[in-house]
Parts: sequence; structure tokens; C-alpha cells
Amino acid sequence: MKETVLMIEDDKLMRISLEDALSRAGYGVTAFETGAEAVNALRQSRYDVAVTDFRLPDMDGFDIVREITAAKDIPVIVMTAYGTIKDAVEAMRLGAFDYITKPFSLDEFFLLIKRALEMKKLKEENIRLRKDLARCSRPPDIIGEGPGMQSVYSLIERVSASDSTVLIQGESGTGKELVATAIHFKSKRRGRPLIKVNCAALPEGLIESELFGYEKGAFTGALKRKPGRFELADGGTIFLDEIGDLPLFTQAKILRAIQERQFERVGGAATLSTDVRIIAATNKNLEQEVKTGRFREDLFYRLNVVPIVLPPLRDRREDIPALIEFFTAKYRSKLSKDIRFSKEAFDALLAYDYSGNVRELENIVERCAILAPGVIQRNDLPLPVAGHSQTPGTALLSDVAASAEKNHILKVLDITQGNKTRAAEMLGISRKTLWEKLNSYKIE
Repeated sequence: MKETVLMIEDDKLMRISLEDALSRAGYGVTAFETGAEAVNALRQSRYDVAVTDFRLPDMDGFDIVREITAAKDIPVIVMTAYGTIKDAVEAMRLGAFDYITKPFSLDEFFLLIKRALEMKKLKEENIRLRKDLARCSRPPDIIGEGPGMQSVYSLIERVSASDSTVLIQGESGTGKELVATAIHFKSKRRGRPLIKVNCAALPEGLIESELFGYEKGAFTGALKRKPGRFELADGGTIFLDEIGDLPLFTQAKILRAIQERQFERVGGAATLSTDVRIIAATNKNLEQEVKTGRFREDLFYRLNVVPIVLPPLRDRREDIPALIEFFTAKYRSKLSKDIRFSKEAFDALLAYDYSGNVRELENIVERCAILAPGVIQRNDLPLPVAGHSQTPGTALLSDVAASAEKNHILKVLDITQGNKTRAAEMLGISRKTLWEKLNSYKIE
């Protein structure tokens, strides 16, 4: 379905020019000369974003912003002449998404449209997740009835009522992101954004601009001001996953944002304030990282207000049967395929030590669901799970290649003493790609 734009512009030439440009770019666009016509159309039809001139023959920018935001929850972009920028800023205070100053380039115009649509999608996704979670007495997809998980559920319920900072610790694949999501949607901030940041996946040179945003001209390619993740999370929650992988210079800026709720955009002089709840997660032992000088002690204590430790799957084996049934039902529905495990295969799954925890168990179930016909036998399981020993010289080529790649990555990390940025450079891959491979091979 085309994304739709409602445009209000009394200048005929400008209106036709923008309408044609938007149509060529693939948008569905409806243009009006007056505010009253546009508001009437908005009440009868669906639009994704509204673009309006600030001076209209029948109403001013303040009135049109009020009318549009009252009729539909869509972002409003105000087009303004240089002399009315102050009024446009006031319109933003009343609910407009942003403004653009005439004359402007089409590239600048389309970039603003794209940002407005991205923000709308983010809000809609948060609303959808909030509704999904509201239907559950317990956070969805967190499976387990054993004492370890009962303790986690209790902590989620208690900490959700506050705004305290939470540090979720646990091995990779234990469900740290699910716990963070549950805390947000059970809190009083559930109607506001939940912004998730994978700190390990951010390129080192872009971490600061991604977290705190940047001003136009701050660096090559910064064609327009861009808000950062802390700014987007204002009023809601920011989830800093894999925070143990942040470089020390960024840790200092995160510390200030937590302590003072203030920051500056890259290239900007103005100090901005933000009201966010911080939830962080890591699979590292941060106390040990502090001792070795790789993590700031003051930041650790700021994060570790309410710690939640997720137990590895091998320490809650009583939950494995329910997890197998849950993932089997999930992929039975997703693949429209009648799949089930034989008793021998089920017993093998129960006996296996999952170094990758719940994520590894789900991957095994998904793989079997895709490749095995109907009833999944023990022989259909991956060799380590099935408990088979391979005949020498009969290993799959893909397994040999993966083993060689893993060993080479380990050697390079040893050379760089664990410095992932230098390791990525030596391997000729991006830091994000290296992080994905480390996660895939379960390299801590």
C-alpha cells in the first residue's frame, strides 16, 4: 500500500510542483488550497503525513496544526518563510512534527517526509506491542515456571512500578530484551516510545551521533539535523543492549545523560534535556570489566540500581519441555506444517546443554521444522544434540568452513587482546559483521 500525503498549499505553482514530485517518488498525494478542505478530507480518509503551508487564506499555521492533530494522530510538517520561523517553532510546541523553510530542495523535503513516516511507524509499532502485552497477565514469550523464572517475574512486577534504572544480566540468548520489553509495557511509560539500541552493533565512529543525534553540517553527510535515540525516547524508555561493549569515551557521555538527563547533539552547542527510563543489559561480568579498566566504575553503579539476573537454560531444565512445545507450536503455525518431535528426539532435546540458551533451542526447533518431514526423529537433530559421533573424514564442508572461520576469529581476537574494532579491521569486515559472527559462534 502506498504511503499517503495530505498537502495544503495556497500557491498554485508550489502546490502542483510538490504534488507532481511526491507522485513521482511513489507517494499517494492529495493537495488542497485551503485548510478547511483538507481537514474535511482528513476526517473521511486515511493519510500517513500532512504537509501544510503556515499562511493559508482561511486559517493560520497554529489553527491548522490544532485541527489536524485533533482529527488524526499523524505527523504534521509546516512549510514556512524565513521570517516566520519563530511561529513554526511555536507550531511544533503545539504538536507539529517539524518545519521546513522556503525555498527548500526536494532532497531536503523528501528526507523530512521519510523521517516523519519513520516516526509514525515507530509509534504505531509501540502501540501494537502495548496492546499485545496488555492482553497478557505475564509478559509474552517469556516461558518458565521454575523457581528461577518466578523470581524474575516478581522483579519485573515490582520494578515496573518505578522509574529506577535496571541492569539485566545473563548469558547470550537468555531473553534479556524480552524482560526489558516487559518492564516498559508494564510501566506508566507504556504509552510512550521504547527505543532499543544494540551497543555492540553500532560502528565506533557513529555511536555518539546515533545515541545523541547531530546538527546539520556536524560532519560530511550531515545534511540535516537528526535526533538521536535518547531524544526519540523522551518520555519513554531506552534499552541499551550489550552496554558492556561501549567504548570508554562513550560511557562518560552515557553517565552524564543518566545523572543529569542532559546531552548535546554532535556539532551542537545547545544542551537538551530528556526524560527517559534507562534499562541496560549485558552478557559480561561488569564488575570484572571495572576491575580490568574496560568499564567505568561510576557508570556501573549508576546502572546497577535494580539488577535482574537471568538464569541460563541449563540451570532451569524444568522449563525446557514447555519451551519445546511453545516453539513447536510457533513454527507449526508459521510454516503451516504438522510438525512434532518423536519421544527419542524430545528426550535428546531435554538432555542437551544449551550454551546458546533459549535462542539456541529455538534455532534448533526452527531448523528441524523446516528440514524434517512431519515427525522429527533423533537423526534429524543437529549432531551435538542427537549425541552422535561423526565418522572421521565425513564432516560437512560447511561445518569445516565454519570451524575454520571461528578459529581464525579467535586467533585475531587474541592478537588484538579482545579489541573488536582492531580485530574487525584485521579481518576486513565491519564491527557489526564481527559482532554477528561472535554471537553466531557464541564467542564471549
